[in-house]
Amino acid sequence: MGSRSRHTESFEELNIWPAFTDLMSNAFMILIMLLSLALVKSLISSASDKTSKGVPPILVIEDKGAYRFASGSAEIPKPMSTYIGKKIVPEIERKTKEYQINVVEVIGHTDGQANGTVTSNLDINLEKVAGAKMPVRNLQSGSNADLGLMRSLAVVRVLRDIQIKNGRLKGLKFRAYSAAQLILPNGDFAPTNRNPDATRRRIEIRFTRPGKPIKVS
Repeated sequence: MGSRSRHTESFEELNIWPAFTDLMSNAFMILIMLLSLALVKSLISSASDKTSKGVPPILVIEDKGAYRFASGSAEIPKPMSTYIGKKIVPEIERKTKEYQINVVEVIGHTDGQANGTVTSNLDINLEKVAGAKMPVRNLQSGSNADLGLMRSLAVVRVLRDIQIKNGRLKGLKFRAYSAAQLILPNGDFAPTNRNPDATRRRIEIRFTRPGKPIKVS
């Protein structure tokens, strides 16, 4: 009996498999953890590559040549409408896909010539024009701020028509804004200058991905 007991104890001392199994199990768990960390890091890097491509460009429609608006008007000339469809729309599609953008901002810029010959009716009719229930020509601008907004809204109307009728620009939302005569093409505030200046009159198309609004208290 004593001999058998000593033999059993000796066997148990030599039986290293449980310890080896525990060691392998721990090593396997560590390996899984390292692989999981590497996968998470790869996913974060991939997401960063998709959303951190730098600053999106600004598309500019210059108010010159065949693309000029008539003085004080927001009606889009036929050549400009064609240009928007053939050149601007494909570029918007490329840039919104490349930069993962879902909102396109259209900003109307004017020069400093006074534009207040009539009483503005935007307060009454702006929503109707935005909703395509009234043509842009029914709007009357009482200032350069009005005129810039009317022109940007006219471009938005063209883009929305293409989106609805041609099935392009899918998933994009459009916003119309006015900068009036305030911002020069280089981004600086404009000095007082009431002379005609075609270099300042333009439509800018900007790309953005808006976040959730927050209240700062």
